[in-house]
Amino acid sequence: MKPRPLLYFLSVLVLALIFIFSGSGKVERFDRPDSSILKGVKVPSEKDLYLASGIVAYPKNEDLPAGNRERFGNTYEQSVSALKRIEEYLGEEGLSLKDVVAMKVYVAPDPLNDNRPDFDGWFKAYSEFFNNEENPNKVARSTIGVYTLVNPDMFVEIEVRAVYP
Repeated sequence: MKPRPLLYFLSVLVLALIFIFSGSGKVERFDRPDSSILKGVKVPSEKDLYLASGIVAYPKNEDLPAGNRERFGNTYEQSVSALKRIEEYLGEEGLSLKDVVAMKVYVAPDPLNDNRPDFDGWFKAYSEFFNNEENPNKVARSTIGVYTLVNPDMFVEIEVRAVYP
């Protein structure tokens, strides 16, 4: 039997097209309607990911010495600052908070919260950036109470994963 190059080429082309178009190419978010976070997220293999290191707040007042509670603010203030910083970093990559699909949040004891992690302060800040009218997206998220962060003046550190459009 003689090889048929055109038939071989067409077969390979059809298989390639099936492979390319077999996935939806869209990020799937598995919602929990009664929760501010997702059950999970499915990211198609052809999508590129942005992975951010742990990001903390900018100092609220750099003139204050280390150890001064007002240098970085409370958990809520630090959470808002860190999320704004993340928004800046994402913007440098042509991304926004709407592209975030997952995050890990480390919350350390806050002296202004009886030396306990202020999860409510973190949750309040999160709700100002996600699962709201401006940004209806939720993310897959873990919130973890820790003994301390590297800088004891910091009460929140956030890692994010975003998907390029």
